Amino acid sequence: MSATSIFEFANPVRFERIAARAFPLALIAALVSAAIGLYFALFNSPADYQQGETVRIMYVHVPAAWMALFCYSAMAVSSAAGFIWKHPLADVAAKESAPIGAAFTFLALFTGSLWGKPMWGAWWAWDARLTSVLILFFLYLGYMALWRAVPDKTRAAKLAAILAIVGFVNIPIIKFSVDWWNSLHQPASILRADGPSVHPAMLTPLFLLIGAYSFAYIALLLSAMRNELIARRLARYELASGEAPARVVER
Repeated sequence: MSATSIFEFANPVRFERIAARAFPLALIAALVSAAIGLYFALFNSPADYQQGETVRIMYVHVPAAWMALFCYSAMAVSSAAGFIWKHPLADVAAKESAPIGAAFTFLALFTGSLWGKPMWGAWWAWDARLTSVLILFFLYLGYMALWRAVPDKTRAAKLAAILAIVGFVNIPIIKFSVDWWNSLHQPASILRADGPSVHPAMLTPLFLLIGAYSFAYIALLLSAMRNELIARRLARYELASGEAPARVVER
């Protein structure tokens, strides 16, 4: 696909038409995969031999943690596309990914605390993985605050893009923190060169719920981007209608 066709595809009007069709499909896929995944997680997967029934928190926690990293990565890539190539929808995608990613990150931190209490005996530990994910949450909040703090939205988009791109260095730190430092978290158990170490009966609901979270992200992002484009269009109309009388008076 050429750069020209990519920018044609990113035309806001064309995007809104595609998003209107894709949104209900993504929402249905999220609900169906979540329902099936939760059924398998609660009724068709075994308890862990060490963690017992507590392991079921994994089915909420792990997908949330994965999506926290994915949303920020998508935000950083979109920010780079907007900052470097002036992609017409890039800053919209980045801006609307932030609150979704922040929600996933908060859910990962919250469920991680619930999981950590019976496993580690504490709600929180300044573990390398936990600390870097907390920093990720603050990066999301800082990104959203920057958009709100700068009145000039063109300048806000540039400053927010720089923050998102620079903050991306935290993503590999989160990923490899369990390998680089003495961490309470266990090493990777799914994405391994020798294959997953998780029982297949646990992998099925886990992948179903990762799919549910992913489809939910797509549905929420499409809806939020459409709303943002409509809001920007209305703002331009209001600005144009407000300036017209002033120009007439000046004449």
